[in-house]
Amino acid sequence: MTLALGRYDSPLGQLAVATVGDCVVGIDLRGDPAALEIQLIKQTGASASGSPSRVVLEGLDRYFAGDLTAIDALAVNPSGTPFQLRVWRDVRAGLTISYSAIAKRLGTPRAVRAVGAANGANPIPIVIPCHRVIGADGRLVGYGGGLERKRWLLAHEGVRSGMLL
Repeated sequence: MTLALGRYDSPLGQLAVATVGDCVVGIDLRGDPAALEIQLIKQTGASASGSPSRVVLEGLDRYFAGDLTAIDALAVNPSGTPFQLRVWRDVRAGLTISYSAIAKRLGTPRAVRAVGAANGANPIPIVIPCHRVIGADGRLVGYGGGLERKRWLLAHEGVRSGMLL
């Protein structure tokens, strides 16, 4: 497997994007392709070569231009534990959800912290919309890219702070 890595200029600042073919495997919100490459090589054993898929970059362009469904069409292949993969599949674009609601939906109502940890380990932020996970009381809590980015993403998607959809 060969990773393609590069930088992507977004309204949130520069992001690092990793793809395998037309599939997104990683996004680094700090815009550091080298850090993303090290992380993904450790996880997958892949080598890195080339630029990210044009299909993926165009999908991100459409999303940031206002076509919020564009990220839903992108293929993803996140590396994670079976529990993390279940959490990430349960987070959908267009809806906010609390950590406790995800834990309940997964049949593990006491696993709120584990859901939070899984959300924090999401290797493909924005595309797997972990910014949509909020506190049970509707407050914005935790986001690897910082609460300002989370706030921006939610506003971009038409959600105001504290508003549950």
